Amino acid sequence: MENSSNPEGEDRRNQTIPSTSSTSSSDDYRLFDRQGSLHQFLGGGKAADILLWKQWSVSLGVIVVASVAWLIFEWSGLPFLSICSDVLLILIIVLFVHSNYAAYRDRQPQSLPELELSEEMVNNAAASFRVKINNMLLMAHDITLGKDFRLFFKVVTCLWLLSAIGSYCSFFTLAYIGTILSVTLPAFYSKYEEPVNKYCGIIQRKFSQQYKIVDDSVTNRIPRSFSKDKDT
Repeated sequence: MENSSNPEGEDRRNQTIPSTSSTSSSDDYRLFDRQGSLHQFLGGGKAADILLWKQWSVSLGVIVVASVAWLIFEWSGLPFLSICSDVLLILIIVLFVHSNYAAYRDRQPQSLPELELSEEMVNNAAASFRVKINNMLLMAHDITLGKDFRLFFKVVTCLWLLSAIGSYCSFFTLAYIGTILSVTLPAFYSKYEEPVNKYCGIIQRKFSQQYKIVDDSVTNRIPRSFSKDKDT
């Protein structure tokens, strides 16, 4: 009697284990597969403080400046070069008047600010930039040779979406929308992190299931046909 009851208990345990693992995987999901906090993911400096609205005055200033610049470029009808030239002209005239007024009042003009960069900072920036450029070139090489069809499909889809969106709005409008979203979305995600991770995990699992179906039915056949053509 004891031996006959044990298999039933093991079967029930085996049936409950997958459900608990699936729920734990959905709860552990984080956007962009990040390991640390959101502040560390954004760089952990002043830029992260601005994006997370820890310095709300600077964050609000970025939105106001971006909105004013967008209104000037989009609704004034003036070309970009003319607006930049007018702004620089006004700035030079103001600085010229200020320096001559200081000399007339026997005041020393303010010294020009100097850009100071250490050799270590320049070397680190150049090394990181070189690594990113090499990764982009390697990615472009794999795309053009057809080694990674999934990446090729993603790049083509993104470029097509950008082309479709660009036909309805200008570059400055896209830049303005990107600026507003970059300032507001991180703070919104930081406030509602748990529900966003939960729903994004559900969407990611459903999308991966659909992509696997497409990959098994269509995508995996294309490299095989290419390889057969090369062999023949």
